[in-house]
Amino acid sequence: MLNVIFCFFFISAFLSALYQLIAGNADVFEQIIQALFRAATSGFEISIGLTGMLCLWLGLLKIGEQSGLTNLLAKGLSPLFKHIMPDVPENHPALSSIVMNMAANILGLDNAATPMGLKAMTELQSLNPNKDKASNAEVLFMVINASAVTIIPINILLYRQQLGALNPTAVFVPILLATSVSTLAGFLSVAFVQRLNIFNRVVLSYLLGFFVLIGAAAFYFLSLTPEMRLKASSVCANVILFSFVVLFIVAGIVKKINVYEVFIEGATDGFQIAIKIIPYLVAMLSAIAVFRASGMMDVIISAVSFLFEKVGLDTSFVPALPTALMKPLSGSGARAMMIETLQNYGPDSFEGFVSSVMQGSTETTFYVLAVYFGAIKVKNTGAAVPCALIADFAGLTAAVVLSYIFY
Repeated sequence: MLNVIFCFFFISAFLSALYQLIAGNADVFEQIIQALFRAATSGFEISIGLTGMLCLWLGLLKIGEQSGLTNLLAKGLSPLFKHIMPDVPENHPALSSIVMNMAANILGLDNAATPMGLKAMTELQSLNPNKDKASNAEVLFMVINASAVTIIPINILLYRQQLGALNPTAVFVPILLATSVSTLAGFLSVAFVQRLNIFNRVVLSYLLGFFVLIGAAAFYFLSLTPEMRLKASSVCANVILFSFVVLFIVAGIVKKINVYEVFIEGATDGFQIAIKIIPYLVAMLSAIAVFRASGMMDVIISAVSFLFEKVGLDTSFVPALPTALMKPLSGSGARAMMIETLQNYGPDSFEGFVSSVMQGSTETTFYVLAVYFGAIKVKNTGAAVPCALIADFAGLTAAVVLSYIFY
């Protein structure tokens, strides 16, 4: 599937550029080449930038593993994993890394979530009998990451505040609901493909618990004033993050392990993973860059706008579509599109509102695919791409609907 998408981006970009050249745009191929070279450089720089975070968090995870802390955390979800990841043995190291990754994603801590996710994929790959094809557990884990339910979207709230929004946290609840829809759609699509029994008491109990958690978070933050809501989001995320760091170190001390040496051992693993993902990241970012520079993104947006106009539906949300279309492709690109929409239409405009909710509704699917599967050198990603795109579509559609409801 990735091979098809990679080739499509380049070929469609070439055809679009050729059309523009004939139409009189003599600079289009130069723009594409510049974008291609920038993307290749950016892919390498992002990988190097990830190296520090990978070393930090995989070092801490190694302490957590040897102290037994991560296994303790994993036990809380082990009944659920038995049903949704039956191929993963009970108490396997992968489960603790998955739990930590999910916790970081829920808190909106991307810098912590990625290293933990890469560690989990590495552990899952050790159980995979076919190293070239993604296992069922790897597909499910990747799709959950690509939908990335987030309770505290602190970065989006801060951008809105910096750009002068009167109520920067107005998008908090719509984002919470939209990202929950995305995650649920991704999970259900994988469950359908893998024929998982999700209608048993255990799975339904955990799903109910998930919605109770989402509801409790929404209720708490809605009870605060807009100013307090932004401050509370930031404080909660940072306090919880550093508490995890200290908890891991204290657990290592209690277990009488050499915390420093164990940290270095885990950090070394992080460096090796960072090197592995460079070619995969360069390949995907380059394909996305030429697709965008060729004007194909604008063609798709125009087509969607035309379609909605023809069927008589409201098109007020269309200016926010660049964020939606960039989100599965590039996190930085989608963020730039959101900021551009906020600046052009105003941070308190409907267009800016929709763009902000879209930004928080799902993850950068193709980036996650390139990084996670690149780290374990999986070539056949199975149902991961279509299921992740279903999650994206559900989350982005929910973002539009919820924006009309809440704005």
